[in-house]
Amino acid sequence: MFENKGRTEIEQLGEFGLIDHLTKHIEIKNKTSVKGIGDDAAVLNFEGKKTLISTDLLLEGIHFDLAYMPLKHLGYKAIQVNLSDIYAMNGTASQVTVAIGLSSKFPLEAVEELYQGMTIACEKYGVDLIGGDTSSSKQGLIIGITSIGYADEKDICYRDGAQEGDLLCVSGDLGGAYIGLQLLEREKNIFLENPNIQPDLEGKDYIVERQLKPEARKDIVEVLKLMKIKPTSMIDISDGLSSEILHICKQSKKGCNLYEEKIPIDPMTYDTARDFGIDPTVCALNGGEDYELLFTIKQSDFEKIKNNPDISIIGHITEAAAGCNLISKAGIVHEIKAQGWTSLKSN
Repeated sequence: MFENKGRTEIEQLGEFGLIDHLTKHIEIKNKTSVKGIGDDAAVLNFEGKKTLISTDLLLEGIHFDLAYMPLKHLGYKAIQVNLSDIYAMNGTASQVTVAIGLSSKFPLEAVEELYQGMTIACEKYGVDLIGGDTSSSKQGLIIGITSIGYADEKDICYRDGAQEGDLLCVSGDLGGAYIGLQLLEREKNIFLENPNIQPDLEGKDYIVERQLKPEARKDIVEVLKLMKIKPTSMIDISDGLSSEILHICKQSKKGCNLYEEKIPIDPMTYDTARDFGIDPTVCALNGGEDYELLFTIKQSDFEKIKNNPDISIIGHITEAAAGCNLISKAGIVHEIKAQGWTSLKSN
């Protein structure tokens, strides 16, 4: 899509010239997008649907490290992170806006790579890029994405709808993104100590991709609709399974029993975590950035979902007084706590 090679300073184009250059190939494809880039504001028409909006901010040095995060992957991931929030509402993602802050170290070619990743993600998921902003930054690269979508009111899933007896379900597998990050950090540190040593990521493609190029689970939303299942509550797993379970239980004023043996963990994640001396279950509970969907369904929907290979039933909802509990493989009951990244790294 972009043909430039070498290094072109952004100041040669100016802000508006940069926007024109980056967006000139973008085509509007959704009928809900009445007007996209090119005016003071975009114009959308959802024809009686409820509008869903979510915004995320990604900061260099906080949310990503350009030492091992290719810009094209970063652009792709930035879009996926935001689309995931729309799918977690059981909605259809249809538009995004992109705002970026750029330091002087980034030439035009670097920004093109970033945008190429974004446009690939948008095209794959049928989403229109309809606007945004660019600015200079003294703090490195800043990316702000707003995702927009829609749903019929009756289809929207909130976090507060879980009922006692509901089944607790999760898509895909967990912990891979975190252990992939540990692998990338290790190889970065080895390289910094000795630049002659090349990164050793052979055979670890899956967990590296889980970190660098996550996929929002639009397919799960579509499968649930085909099975005529409306989750009673839903959330995406950005901060770790334990944190998201506690969000649902708090908002729904309920408790839960989560069974360790039911938590889906890919064999590569499991083995690599063990190599690092980390409990794979801890990676799944507290690692984050998996962008899978965690949701609850009525027990009456069990027969519809039980044979789906990409959905795991990991527990059930209880009364609030019972608390939020993890039942270990040994049958020991532990209170679920949202440790998060800091506590995980100290373990």
